[in-house]
Amino acid sequence: AGAAAEARFISSAKGKGLFATKNIRKGETVFVERPVVSSQFLWNALYNYRACDHCLRALETAEENAQRLLGKSSLVLPHPEQCSIRKDLHQQCPRCQVTYCSAECRQAALEQYHQVLCLGPSRDDPTHPLNKLQEAWRNMHYPPETSSIMLMARMVASIKQAKDKEWWIKAFSQFCSKTANEEEEIVHKLLGDKFKGQLELLRLLFTEALYDEYLSRWFTPEGFRSLFALVGTNGQGIGTSSLSQWVHACDALDLPMLQREELDAFIDQLYKDIEKESGEFLNCEGSGLYVLQSCCNHSCIPNAETSFPENNFLLHLTALEDIEAGEEICISYLDCCQRERSRHSRNKILRENYLFTCSCPKCLAQADDADVTSDEEEEGEGETDDAELEDEMTDV
Repeated sequence: AGAAAEARFISSAKGKGLFATKNIRKGETVFVERPVVSSQFLWNALYNYRACDHCLRALETAEENAQRLLGKSSLVLPHPEQCSIRKDLHQQCPRCQVTYCSAECRQAALEQYHQVLCLGPSRDDPTHPLNKLQEAWRNMHYPPETSSIMLMARMVASIKQAKDKEWWIKAFSQFCSKTANEEEEIVHKLLGDKFKGQLELLRLLFTEALYDEYLSRWFTPEGFRSLFALVGTNGQGIGTSSLSQWVHACDALDLPMLQREELDAFIDQLYKDIEKESGEFLNCEGSGLYVLQSCCNHSCIPNAETSFPENNFLLHLTALEDIEAGEEICISYLDCCQRERSRHSRNKILRENYLFTCSCPKCLAQADDADVTSDEEEEGEGETDDAELEDEMTDV
C-alpha cells in the first residue's frame, strides 16, 4: 500500500513528512491504510450510533440510520437495495455482547485486544474498573469529541495480549512525540482548565483497570501524560455512515431525468430535516492511529485529503492535485471554512491545537498581511477552539 509514498525525516523542527515516490495523478488513491489501533468515541456509542466495535463500520441500515437521526420511525427510504449493510453477517462477542460487522472483525478484535478488555457479565456493572474509567472520561470530554481514553486502553491491551510485545511498542513509538511542555499544552487542550486533577484521576482509574508490569512506565505521571499527548496529537478522526453510503450509491444510479430530480430533492430535504433534529452529528465517529497518515504534514493548500469511503476504519488518502515524484504530500488539519480565514486566524487554530506555525506557500504569500482578524472572523473565533480535531472528522 505504501508504494506511491514513503515517510522521510525532514528536520528536528518538522519531524517526518510523507513524499511521493512516483508521479501521482489528481483523483488517484495514494494509499489505503488500516489503523494500528482505533476506537469509537464514548458519547457517540452511548447515543446509539451503532458501529462495529472493531472497524467502526456503521451497523444500522441506511433507513434505520435516517429514522434515528430524524427521530421519525415512519420514514421510508426509496431504493433500499442501495443500502450496503449486511445484518446477516453481524456477530456479537458471546461473553460481553459487543457487536461486530463480521466474523473477521470479531476474530481480529479478540486476537489483538479484546481478551483483555472484554467485560463479560460485568458489562453493565458501574463499579467495574473499565466502566469507571469510561464514565470518568465521558464526564470530562463532552461532544464534539476528539479523542477517547479507550484508544489508549486498546494500546495497552494490544501489548498485554501480544506474543511479540516489542513489535507493538515499536509500532507505537513511530508516532510523533512531544516535549514535556508541549505535552502539557495538548493535555490542557483536551481536558480544559482542571487538567492536572483530571489527568491524575484518569491515571489512577487507568492503572486500576489496566496496569501491566511490562508497561509500568506508561502508568507513571510522565508516561501517562506522554501517552495521552501521543493520542491527542496523532489521533485521526474516523467517520462512518450507512446513510451517506446509500446516498453515494443513489447518486451513481442511472435514472430517467424526472426520477433523478425527485430523488435528489428527496435527499436534499432529508439532510435539511436531519440537520434540524440532530445538528452536525451524523456519523458514527471515533479515532485511530495511522502510521503513514500521521506523517502527513499540514498545508493550507493541501494536495491530498483523507476519507473513509468503505464505511469502516480503512483510510483512503486521495490526491487533490497532480503530485510529482519527490514532492511532499500534505493534508489540511483545518476544515474548508477555517482554510478560508486570514493567515493570522489559521495560525491561531494551528498553534492552539497542533503547536506549530504554518509556513506553507499560502501562509508565506500572506506573511505581510496585518496580524489582525477581520470582524466576522472575530465572531467565529470562539467556535474553532473547541473544534479541536473536528477538521479531521472527514465526512464519508
